[in-house]
Amino acid sequence: MTCSSLVFDSGMEERLQKILSQWGIASRRQAEQLILEGRVMVNGAIAELGQKANSQTDQIAVDGSAIKPASRPNSCYLLLHKPDGVVSTCYDPWNRPTVLDLLPEFWQQGQAIHPIGRLDVDSTGALLLTNDGQLTHYLTHPRHQIFKTYEVTVTGHPSDHRLQRWRQGIVLLGRKTLPAQVTVLKQLSHNRTLLRVVLKEGRNRQIRRVAEQLGHPVTALKRTAIGSVELGSLPSGEYRFLTPAEVAILSPPAPLTARLSSSHTPRSLLDS
Repeated sequence: MTCSSLVFDSGMEERLQKILSQWGIASRRQAEQLILEGRVMVNGAIAELGQKANSQTDQIAVDGSAIKPASRPNSCYLLLHKPDGVVSTCYDPWNRPTVLDLLPEFWQQGQAIHPIGRLDVDSTGALLLTNDGQLTHYLTHPRHQIFKTYEVTVTGHPSDHRLQRWRQGIVLLGRKTLPAQVTVLKQLSHNRTLLRVVLKEGRNRQIRRVAEQLGHPVTALKRTAIGSVELGSLPSGEYRFLTPAEVAILSPPAPLTARLSSSHTPRSLLDS
């Protein structure tokens, strides 16, 4: 068994966008857009935003293709060590390698696997992938403030005063960043410093922009943990399945993971 099995209550009506996200067809926000564009139908009629349905008894179709209980892919939860030069998207218009290109071909077709959030193309480290749209919505919503830990190499040796400014928050594009944990790990050769940075927000290139503003540009950035899920010794370009306990910790406080079973043996993406 390679993926997790989540059992949802099938006897209740739920909002369409929630059903589509649970089934890995789209994130909840993307599902709302599909509904607004008239691309979702329920029992032969164009659906409306806010409409409820029962995925087991109602006929739901997206772009003319029916979604059926038997065709629902098993829920998968992966931790990937993203290499440098790989983009954290499902498709890249400039034909750069994407994180999906690192997965076995089976998961690139019909499994709706997608990254939760992203890392810059020139950043490395921990990246979660799933086909559970509800979990994606939960982890990427700003109000939940999931802590993420990074090892950051910067030029120079930042003073205590500048590090304290970083910890208290820096104004970027008119809005102050949330407080951060910033710790000096090591003074490196060639006038560089290794820092540990823990954030509970993820604005675009935030660490790089703050470090640049403080006069210590980033030369390398690696995410080492998402919440309590640690990258550990997982080699670059490889993935592992999350354990049931890790999925439970990351998930919203609901009975989604009550009957989760999962395999989590590391496998090489490059050999798949």
